[in-house]
Amino acid sequence: MTSATGSAAGGPAYAGDVSPRQAWDELKAVPKAQLVDVRTRAEWGFVGVPDLGEIGKEPILLEWQSFPTMTVSQTFVDDLIETLNALKAGPDDPVYFLCRSGARSRSAAIALTAAGYTRCYNVANGFEGPLDAGKHRGSVDGWKAQALPWMQG
Repeated sequence: MTSATGSAAGGPAYAGDVSPRQAWDELKAVPKAQLVDVRTRAEWGFVGVPDLGEIGKEPILLEWQSFPTMTVSQTFVDDLIETLNALKAGPDDPVYFLCRSGARSRSAAIALTAAGYTRCYNVANGFEGPLDAGKHRGSVDGWKAQALPWMQG
């Protein structure tokens, strides 16, 4: 895990970056660990979503930004805390954030950390990873490229 520092108070802005494989392993091993996919509804539908069924979980699908304006949700943190509470996941349980490539998910991890959650991780390279030589995603790195379970949304 990579540490992430830089909050105004001098503490960590979020718990750090993890690989998709590290996130998967922790989701399997830690009963209250949660995966939050912050991509848009269009991305879930057209690109796919992580499939956590084999470990008895479902990803939390909650948009950080809404398509097409890509405006950041003003209720994201409150909505997520409500969902985490319903799942009996508390402020000290691990929460893994996933987006297409790792940028939006980092912002979401920072936001939940600012709300008092101590173990917010960004899944580096996200669901699709960076562009390959042919300018396509999904083959270089990320959840899909690491052959982790996923399904068409």
